[in-house]
Amino acid sequence: MYNQIAANKRRTIILISVFVILIMAIGYFFSQYFQAGSGFLVLAVVISIAMSLISYYSGDKIALWTAHAKPITKADNPYVYRLVENLCLTAGLPLPKIYLIADPAINAFATGRDPQHASLALTLGAVEKLQNEELEGVIAHELSHIKNYDIRLMMVVLVLVGIIALLSDWFIRGSLFSRGQRSDENKLNPIIALIGIILIILSPIIAQLIKLAISRRREFLADADGVLLTRYPEGLAGALTKIAQDNLPLQQANNATAHLYLANPFGGTKKLFSRLFATHPPIEERIKALKNMGQAK
Repeated sequence: MYNQIAANKRRTIILISVFVILIMAIGYFFSQYFQAGSGFLVLAVVISIAMSLISYYSGDKIALWTAHAKPITKADNPYVYRLVENLCLTAGLPLPKIYLIADPAINAFATGRDPQHASLALTLGAVEKLQNEELEGVIAHELSHIKNYDIRLMMVVLVLVGIIALLSDWFIRGSLFSRGQRSDENKLNPIIALIGIILIILSPIIAQLIKLAISRRREFLADADGVLLTRYPEGLAGALTKIAQDNLPLQQANNATAHLYLANPFGGTKKLFSRLFATHPPIEERIKALKNMGQAK
């Protein structure tokens, strides 16, 4: 379990580093192509951060609203409330706000900018269809997202994606307006120019793939970290097995919040191309990793 956690943290650092290198390469090409210094890059950073701060402080409310999640108290559902309460005590976390989603699919998500401002939402399908140990595994997984500040990491990633998308858009617009205005002595080497143009045009796709890769790594990390809370890998593995068997999409699923959920809210993905752009790793791989943890105990 500790090896799984360490490996996923290393991979996340590598992916973030690739993000930064990509932005630096685009920024360098921008300064060479437009002779504009670092102005474009700085402006893109400022705008992306401003937009992300709005999402950072109100994104949890938006996610809960779009999922049609309703808050519950201990009197409403003492069973769920006590499970969350006990696991929070074990993890040393403050109790998050607890929500239920009236949906027959088995799923859950955690949101909030830090453990002190966190919310946990469970579908009615998860509460009704999962056994005690399985539901405990699901809750432990989501609490691990809260403990590991995954929402904060994904916000940094969203800022980087936003910067790259803005730079790409500005390059396309700027190159149209500046066509034919560059002097001969300022023209780039044709090969360097071609590489730069291809990089900037493809960079939004590359950025999305890196974002999704980080999201999938964090799911593996939360699986492993959640097992450290319950000490029972079979619980979460059983829940994921039931999700794969049901294969029910959430009624209120949307692309903006898909990465928050325990499993792909649109149902299983079978095709290779679909898996490449999926927010979650294949359930089969997650179950296999959990079973390997159980065998290593």
